[in-house]
Amino acid sequence: MVTSVVLLLLCTSFSAISAHQHEQDPSITTTMEQFSGYSIHEPHSFKPTSLSALSVDAQGLQNQIDELSAFSDSPAPSVTRILYTEKDVLARRYVKNLMGIAGLSVREDAVGNIFGRWDGHEPELAAAATGSHMDAIPYSGKYDGVVGVLGAIEAINVLKRCGFTPRRPLEVILFTSEEPTRFGISCLGSRLMSGNENLENSLKTTTDSQNISFLDAARSAGYAKDEDDLSSVSLKKGTYSAFVELHIEQGPILEEESISIGIVTAIAAPASLKVEFEGNGGHAGAVLMPNRNDAGLAASELALAVEKHVLESGSIDTVGTVGILELHPGAINSIPSKAHIEIDTRDIDEERRNQVIEKIHQSAIRIAKTRGVKLSDFHIINQDPPALSDETVIKAMETATKELNLTSKLMISRAYHDSLFMARLSPMGMIFIPCYKGYSHKPEEFANIQDMSNGVKTLALTLAKLSLQ
Repeated sequence: MVTSVVLLLLCTSFSAISAHQHEQDPSITTTMEQFSGYSIHEPHSFKPTSLSALSVDAQGLQNQIDELSAFSDSPAPSVTRILYTEKDVLARRYVKNLMGIAGLSVREDAVGNIFGRWDGHEPELAAAATGSHMDAIPYSGKYDGVVGVLGAIEAINVLKRCGFTPRRPLEVILFTSEEPTRFGISCLGSRLMSGNENLENSLKTTTDSQNISFLDAARSAGYAKDEDDLSSVSLKKGTYSAFVELHIEQGPILEEESISIGIVTAIAAPASLKVEFEGNGGHAGAVLMPNRNDAGLAASELALAVEKHVLESGSIDTVGTVGILELHPGAINSIPSKAHIEIDTRDIDEERRNQVIEKIHQSAIRIAKTRGVKLSDFHIINQDPPALSDETVIKAMETATKELNLTSKLMISRAYHDSLFMARLSPMGMIFIPCYKGYSHKPEEFANIQDMSNGVKTLALTLAKLSLQ
């Protein structure tokens, strides 16, 4: 009990004491080192055992998550927060304010990626970074991405309360538009950060469903003052020494197995497809069935073919989803003359996923011929490679969970995240926490306070280790 009290006193007052360390009695320094695990004479070494005695302000974190969820275009408990809308801008302001309160210096780039920086003993070194996103698809939940942003700020607060000062800087990143909701481009901010000249150019002519251009939308939110700004978003490889993202699992494994922390070893390779069929419309009652060229049925048949080809892969890691199916003219008594279908395919094995895509393409050609419709478009929007977590980052996460006496599990991420693109800039890793029944992208999405607290502690320890390398 005495040890705990001394430890907490040291953690809250360490910064003030260390500023005058040369004036202290050697016995006091020895006592402080003994209880804190921090070597006063070697400021770059740190045994973060003291952090296990600290309690995260989990209720404060929950309150912030609840407050942020109010910036929504749909009623509670759902959250709808679309890129560059009024609610998105207000939410950004809220997060920047929290970064400032945490003592971070805040900057933004041309597309609205937000960076909160804590300089260390050697600020010229590449920073160790963390972060996630806060945009939300229509009628989704309030934890996806948000835990990794607000939880990252709280992890910095944990380290500061402990009196820890990093060797290299620590940086919290709020990524712009991880969700593809408005402009059909997922992980827009991190893609640009990792260097993507084709995307930089295409964004100059990209519009949303309301025919508002990306650049006009960005400018309305205070970004992209001119087209050339987009090239400034790109960062050089090595800008960060490491990147770690805290996130809800978005799957049921951790909860079902009663495991506190998931340590991600790989992120599945995503690919997105757009397909369009054109047939002959007509009156639903007047055109006989043998004479129809129904674009809607062609799209429906392709949707079933997606399921078939994914299952044929023989791997549980291969998945395919038809998330959008639009028919024209969209009247109950009119035969569809056009059909638009969008397909999401993912796998941790890039070659296997690409084989599925080719099978889907061949099925689309066959279906169009059989049904007498035209395959007017088969377009691969993106075809990203998988990402592997770095062994050094994995080790830091594993060590952190052991020091915190938390159960952990090595696992892959079938959902993809900004970490997929940050892996192109630096060594990468991800920390998963359980979420209720694995629910995500729906209002029922939920993570409890204890699980979030465990995630923040694990992130804090991991960042402490990485910041001293």
